[in-house]
Amino acid sequence: MCDDHTEADNARVLTRRAFGAGAGAAGLALLLPSPANAAAVSGRRVQIKTPDGIADAYFVAPTTGKHPGVLIWPDIMGLRPAFEQMGRRLAESGYAVLVVNQFYRSVKAPFLKAGESFGQPAVRARIMPWREALTAEAVTRDGVAFTRFLDAQKEVDTKRGLGSSGYCMGGPMTIQTAAARADRYRAIASFHGAGLVSDKPDSPHLLIPKLKADALIAIAENDDQRSPDDKNVLRAAFAAAKRPAEIEVYTGAMHGWCPPDSQAYNQVQAERAWSRMLVLFGRTLARPA
Repeated sequence: MCDDHTEADNARVLTRRAFGAGAGAAGLALLLPSPANAAAVSGRRVQIKTPDGIADAYFVAPTTGKHPGVLIWPDIMGLRPAFEQMGRRLAESGYAVLVVNQFYRSVKAPFLKAGESFGQPAVRARIMPWREALTAEAVTRDGVAFTRFLDAQKEVDTKRGLGSSGYCMGGPMTIQTAAARADRYRAIASFHGAGLVSDKPDSPHLLIPKLKADALIAIAENDDQRSPDDKNVLRAAFAAAKRPAEIEVYTGAMHGWCPPDSQAYNQVQAERAWSRMLVLFGRTLARPA
């Protein structure tokens, strides 16, 4: 969950680790390694028409052939160089990848200045009104539009199922999109997802019976400490829906541990989470939709 309490948790742990000031979301991210036998890829910035306006995004894919498509929903700090790097890395593994700016109704990406991060109160105050516009209905409309765009690209093999990954607030967006387009999505991966389970009638976990996608749900240790029953609710929901799901609390990994520019970045656990996503996508997206 991205809020003041989470930032305080992370700050305490980072202080104990003597992390220092950190890179900041708009600062330099670590250079992620390319996979063995990486495909040559090409990326471009794109604009996508949605029912609510024009969304900016980044699309990257291998330079030859058609490939399974993947939709990436960034965390609350939005589309930025670190997520473009993550998209390129995934494309090097043989996927056509769309990384979106969910905040397009309010601001173009990237919107953080050098050294800024969600951990700063002034930055949180600026971002949260943009976040409030992303209702479940709005996200679903966006997900359908982004899926349509992805399927229209010449690099995407529409005979294969789609995958989606989401980070922080993007975690629930994978479920909302895959439920709305269950005909296309065969895999979803949520990393330190915020708000996957709630007592609201539009809680993402209630959409699980609509899915035709297998799932990877990677939970931060401090998120689990605050909401220890969420993993059990999710496991029960996926079991009832008869949908395969790998649900795990990543010990020692704090909320935000996956993006390489996050102050909570944990390289060992991030690489493990990435490898599990590749296993999921390799198993589910290699076969016809």
